[in-house]
Amino acid sequence: MATTVQDLAEMAGDEEITMLTAYDAPTAAIVDETGVDVILVGDSMGNAVLGHDSTLPVTVEEMQSRTAAVARATDDAMVVADMPFLSYGVDEGEAVENCGRMLKEADANAVKLESGPHTVDLTERLVELGIPVMAHLGLTPQRVNQLGGYFRQGTDEKSAGEMLELAKSHEEAGAFSLVLEHVPSNVAAQITEAIDIPTIGIGAGPDTDGQVLVVNDVFGLSDRSPYFSEQFGDVKSEMERAVAGFRDAVESGEFPAEDHSYSEDEIDDIY
Repeated sequence: MATTVQDLAEMAGDEEITMLTAYDAPTAAIVDETGVDVILVGDSMGNAVLGHDSTLPVTVEEMQSRTAAVARATDDAMVVADMPFLSYGVDEGEAVENCGRMLKEADANAVKLESGPHTVDLTERLVELGIPVMAHLGLTPQRVNQLGGYFRQGTDEKSAGEMLELAKSHEEAGAFSLVLEHVPSNVAAQITEAIDIPTIGIGAGPDTDGQVLVVNDVFGLSDRSPYFSEQFGDVKSEMERAVAGFRDAVESGEFPAEDHSYSEDEIDDIY
């Protein structure tokens, strides 16, 4: 049975919560089989797999398709669909419909919203309708044009205090967890202490209830990774080795060999 909202609540403070992104079925199957608690179908797919320079071009349809693929390959992890830019925050009815599609049509277990004052009421409404919400504060990449870049957030007392109040507001609205991205570790620690729902950090230090990374960074597929990330493998080199092996085998005539072919004896001459 998949990890539930209640499971994460029970883990907070006792067991570290693990979350990784995935954007396709084969990757999701690997992540799920290794026992990661949550798979986030992140709008980071814009950069990671769709060739964009940011997350902004990702569409609801792309998110739904990728989430469905991940969900089909996942048995145990919670699957969270990351709601893309302008899929919420404009019209509440449309936002509810977009979020609902992720559960109803793509088989996600929850949605994630890059949060702010504008998402408190929406979070409450979604939860009322049975759509679990993961909130997200700190660096919110969908605001890159407003922020002027991917900079650390909550670096002064005023902004850190505002982040804490937003965290409390989203907890009260019913969010089941909170992602804290690229914030000072002492700020993340204080927010984690101040709220009861689990916090999951990325570039937020060791004192959150869990950690999330982009799977491309973990695999070593990214050309550039943020300083707070970590490469736990070198999948890129292995892929390059395999592709080069295929190319060389075809060019040399070693592939396909007799074992890779089939001849039909009953066909003598068709030309």
